[in-house]
Formats: sequence, C-alpha cells, structure tokens
Amino acid sequence: MNAIFHRVSIRKYQDMPVEQDKIEKMLRAAMAAPSARNQQPWEFYVVTNREVIDKLSEAAPHAKPAKGAPLLFVPCYRVEEGITSPMYREIDLSASVENLLLEADELGLGAVWLGVAPIQERMDAVRTVIDLPERLCPFAMIACGYPDQAEERPQQDRYEESRVHYIV
Repeated sequence: MNAIFHRVSIRKYQDMPVEQDKIEKMLRAAMAAPSARNQQPWEFYVVTNREVIDKLSEAAPHAKPAKGAPLLFVPCYRVEEGITSPMYREIDLSASVENLLLEADELGLGAVWLGVAPIQERMDAVRTVIDLPERLCPFAMIACGYPDQAEERPQQDRYEESRVHYIV
C-alpha cells in the first residue's frame, strides 16, 4: 500500500476527463470499506457536469478546488430505516472516503476531501444543488482528476514517536 505514504491532497487538475473504468475502481474501493455491523450506509453521486460542479464548488467555504475538477464524488449516507447503527454512519463514510482517496492515488489521479457534514448549512447547499432525496444526507465532496504538474510534491512524513504510547 504505497498509496498510504504517497497520497497528498490535490487541488488543481489537468483539463481531461477521468475514464469510466477508473471511476468504477474508486467506487469499488470506497464500497470495500468496513462499516459498523456491516451496515454499508453509503450511496455515491458521481458528478461530471461542469455547471453542477461549479455550483457545488460554492456550497462550502473550502470547496473552491472542486471548480477546476473534471470529476466530483458526493458520498452520502442513508437515514432510512434499516440502518442498524446510525450513530456510526459518518465514521463509516470516513473509512469509505479514505479508500476512495487511496485508490485515486493508485490510479495516478489526484483528489481532495472537501468537508460537508456535519455542518447543516453545507449539507443543505449540496442537497439543493444535486436535488438529494430526503433519505440521503451529503457527507463530503471529493474533487478528483489528473493532477496539474504544479501539484506534484512528496507527502510529508507525519510520524511522531512522541504520540505513541505502549502499555506492556
């Protein structure tokens, strides 16, 4: 899993579409994530429509990188009956988004996680733009595409031994 140590947040993209097979691979990776009681509360909107992406880039204060992306994922969690552990939906979606980000890196793509939930104003804005049904809540937006050359940089080594505590 070199992607864990290679992946960085990419906010600028080349003007070229992402192939459908790569989109499906990222979605498969996202849906392979663990979830509480295997509830798999996720559904994904895949946005390639430029006008919709531009509107979504205004839905949250830090969503501007979406504007230049050829692809935007909007992972949502279900609020309908049958979700066995609703208190873990956002945790489940976090694992799912991380898988998607790692797969994007593996495929030579760049991506950035743009926060939406739990801020209701942002969630409402995304809901309005993509006309989400009430049974779904937007969790995040993931801008994705081929990285602009200016975005190529190594990942920082974030390991800090002082934050590790052994109990033996």
